[in-house]
Amino acid sequence: MGTLVIVTIALALIFDFINGFHDAANSIATVVSTRVLKPQWAVAWAAFFNFIAFALFDVHVAKTIGKGVINPAIVDPMLIFAALLGAVLWNIITWYYGLPSSSSHALIGGLSGAAVAKVGVSGVIASGFIKIASSIVLSPMFGMLLGFIFMALVSRLLFRAAPRKVDGWFRKLQLVSASLYSIGHGGNDAQKTMGIIAVLLFSVGKLGTGDKFEIPLWIVLSCHAAMGLGTLFGGWRIVETMGMKITKLRPVGGFCAETAGAITLFLATGLGIPVSTTHTITGSIIGVGAVNKISAVRWGIAERIIWAWILTIPASGFVAAITWWVGAHFTR
Repeated sequence: MGTLVIVTIALALIFDFINGFHDAANSIATVVSTRVLKPQWAVAWAAFFNFIAFALFDVHVAKTIGKGVINPAIVDPMLIFAALLGAVLWNIITWYYGLPSSSSHALIGGLSGAAVAKVGVSGVIASGFIKIASSIVLSPMFGMLLGFIFMALVSRLLFRAAPRKVDGWFRKLQLVSASLYSIGHGGNDAQKTMGIIAVLLFSVGKLGTGDKFEIPLWIVLSCHAAMGLGTLFGGWRIVETMGMKITKLRPVGGFCAETAGAITLFLATGLGIPVSTTHTITGSIIGVGAVNKISAVRWGIAERIIWAWILTIPASGFVAAITWWVGAHFTR
């Protein structure tokens, strides 16, 4: 196995670690902001459920990333290295500025940018790219709708109950919803790196035979472990944005947002769609906040997040394209 292949696998696991670090806020922002768990306990809780997700989901998302975004025939170690570097750099930039952008779409942008730099737009599989790009719009909207419905139903059912009792009930229930969301997060996000490593090894003849595309257990466990460790270290800048700046949450709102997000992720993972966990939970939080009144949502913060979403694919794609061009130029 060549040096570049080994370095690229290491970079993929670093990306997975940063993904967990960057997206820890998605799993724990609501449970921290509602003070159900202290931050150190919340990240440990999320990391555990991130890891055990490998036992609950098939690898449909990994196969979508490996075979459905760019033409596997053009894949080589330099292309994957460039794609990952573009995604990693964008994640670091958005983490520094506290913007909850999507690690998933950073990776999609990196893959697409490197493929276009190598062979032009023909290197991108249009149907797969469109399916994933559509999730940029659909996943937060679906999460927002479910969050709004759940919060409206709970508010109507419990409007006569004492607020202290409601808080007590939902502080316990939020442990369940946070667990489910962390399982959905691990199940969807870790698979993206699995697909990257698998297609890399497939391209150099180290994995699979003929057209058969497999995801060995060692790749599955490595990616879940890297993501779990990243989550364990957390990303407090983004926790503040997600859990405290978009809208003010109570335990009942946190439960509704997490449950809405978890359902969205479970459905997407089952369908093999690599959605953004960031987009999903943000939409769910906005939906919950909008039940009381539209002004309860801080739309200025939401607007910054939306701009980060819009810029993620082209920005990471641009960095990946430059990286591929420089690498290809110096290795000729």
